[in-house]
Amino acid sequence: MIILSHRDSAYPAFVRRLNRRALPEPGVRNLVSEIIAEVAATGDAALLAYTKRFDGATLTTKGIFVSAAEFAAANQAVSAATRTAVARSLKNIHAFAKRSLRKDWSARNAEGAMVGERFQPFGRVGVYVPGGKAPLVSTALMTAGFAQAAGVPEILAATPCGIDGSVNPALLYALQAAGVTEAIKVGGAQGIAAMALGTRTIRPVDRIFGPGNRFVVEAKRQLVGAVSIDLLPGPSELLVLADKTGNASFIAADLLAQAEHGGDSVVGFATDSKVLLGKVIKAIEQQLATLPRAKIIREVLKRGTFLLHLKSFAQGVALTNTFAPEHLSLITAEEEVWLPQIRSAGAIYLGNDSPVAVGDFLAGPSHTLPTGGAGRSCSGLRADQFQRRTSIVKLDARAVAKSLAVVEEFARIEGLEAHGRSTAIRLKK
Repeated sequence: MIILSHRDSAYPAFVRRLNRRALPEPGVRNLVSEIIAEVAATGDAALLAYTKRFDGATLTTKGIFVSAAEFAAANQAVSAATRTAVARSLKNIHAFAKRSLRKDWSARNAEGAMVGERFQPFGRVGVYVPGGKAPLVSTALMTAGFAQAAGVPEILAATPCGIDGSVNPALLYALQAAGVTEAIKVGGAQGIAAMALGTRTIRPVDRIFGPGNRFVVEAKRQLVGAVSIDLLPGPSELLVLADKTGNASFIAADLLAQAEHGGDSVVGFATDSKVLLGKVIKAIEQQLATLPRAKIIREVLKRGTFLLHLKSFAQGVALTNTFAPEHLSLITAEEEVWLPQIRSAGAIYLGNDSPVAVGDFLAGPSHTLPTGGAGRSCSGLRADQFQRRTSIVKLDARAVAKSLAVVEEFARIEGLEAHGRSTAIRLKK
């Protein structure tokens, strides 16, 4: 762990490095470009080869898709507790999603033309569900579940399979519950390319949603244009910003929970209380010794964890807006003062009694959120991202007459005479 005080000489340089830009690494960019080109050129054959290379699984062309029998077996295999957990999570997801869906509207403009917007669900979307280190059942719900709430008729899921070609039954059950109509056992950049470009057996989608590792994120970045994407959500991030009212045991538990994702996850803690910082460091070591994924967590603590002693809480708010964390846990006695000043967090958890894990699994908002500093310019996944917006314009003769002078002036300025004539001709008898 990196542990620094605002008094340390290394502190200013470290804080400057927290001002991140979600830019690709050259090696990752080049490999992903090769994968996309191969999928574009050879389709299913490329998917089979990359699945063997990266996941160790030998699939047939027919076996790329999860079969009806596999879905049925998953339904029989899951426990009653799993069914209940999935149902309760989906209930909250749907309730939250319904409130953020956009609705059609229309009005008259100053010239009397009817203008408005129409919102329809996309016809076919793709959702990516990571599965390399753990079956992310909650991600299936918090991507496909939003598509389901928006009324998307076709939902294609992509998730990596195990070495034996199987997919976790609980994950398959969740995909079905969330309205997935097809699922492919292909992960990584090749899974994104398959959904975006299509192959002989896979029909392409209109838009792709979901988080993933740096290869998945880079594939989404490179395929913008070939397909629409939601955002660039990469490995998990958490920043806890707390004053002296923070509960050290709770804070340590949240940090360890997000570090449990492993890989390139980033967790940080910042406080203006030196006493609390010391308590959190002790609590991390005490709790870590009892966790089954301690080895994975220790790697994140070693490579992707920082603990900072701040000069003031205001300094922590500025740091938060610079870092733009995926998740922010904000713990302060002056919540009403500091919350309005947070501008760039993907999701904010308020107070000691708001574990990030509840947001990950149950609360309702999607846990698919911007990472790598992207939170300064984009928001997390929302239900209205599954809707296609179309503007509507309708004029009658009176509205055309009122509009003509302005249209002709713009046409004159821009040298587009046909534009002016196309309007004026409607007034000639």
